[in-house]
Amino acid sequence: MFEKSSNQRRVAGSYFMSMVSIALVLFLLGVFALLMMHAQKLSNYLRENIGFEVVMNSNVKEDKILQLQKELDTMPAVKSTEYITKEEAIRRLSDDLGEDFLQWLGNEENPLLPSIDVRFNAEWANNDSIAVIQSQLLKNTDIKEIYYQKSLVGLINKNVRSIGLALIVASLVLLVIAITLIRNTIRLRIYSKRFLVRSMQLVGATTSYIRRPFIRSGRLQGFFGALLADALLALLLYVLSKRLPELAIVQDYSIIGAVFAGIIIFGVLLGGLSTRLALRKYLHADIDRLYT
Repeated sequence: MFEKSSNQRRVAGSYFMSMVSIALVLFLLGVFALLMMHAQKLSNYLRENIGFEVVMNSNVKEDKILQLQKELDTMPAVKSTEYITKEEAIRRLSDDLGEDFLQWLGNEENPLLPSIDVRFNAEWANNDSIAVIQSQLLKNTDIKEIYYQKSLVGLINKNVRSIGLALIVASLVLLVIAITLIRNTIRLRIYSKRFLVRSMQLVGATTSYIRRPFIRSGRLQGFFGALLADALLALLLYVLSKRLPELAIVQDYSIIGAVFAGIIIFGVLLGGLSTRLALRKYLHADIDRLYT
């Protein structure tokens, strides 16, 4: 009785450790999946903050500026525009300097010019597209100049591409490692039950009958491991949201939900498939190979 109870505890302990191992691997895979899927959103956010300032001539009336703003808003490349009056420009400059800029001008007229701040959609936020739009707009005689940081635009796009490529490579490597580790974890569990498989064969059990409980167990192990991995991911996201509130800018709950669901599906499928592959070795093995 004591020996039976000890064996049950040993089996339960082995099952739990195997599940925890699967959960940790799936957790790391989930972290990289979130990084990958949010990297695109972050890159779009950075690109959509790229734009230029359309500086108008001082004698242009406000209704013509507003008409130009409406025309810009209809362009497919433009995400948003903001009309900055001369007064607003002065206020922003005073805020940046920390003192009233007008007091230094005395009786002089406000030298700042009205402008339109333009932000582009992500796919248009590159130097080639911006240059084309710039050349078209400069044909308008009401526009004095268009200002944007060309080197910064190129640098942002270059870094976004480099980071994206590095994340793809790292995620593929981690995926291969995750699959290998989970398969080996389940294979070790099946190895510990190889004699049980042989005993079932000796009493006439069919291959499908033998497979069924093992595959069900493997799927359950993958499912509970995935649930534990999702719980760890949820905890990580909660801690990060408290420590770094700025992450809310790029957080997408539809992406997070898809990753959580994907981890569960991946865990169940890989658990069942790995169990099936591991069983195949012992279902067709001769007696000598059971000891190796």
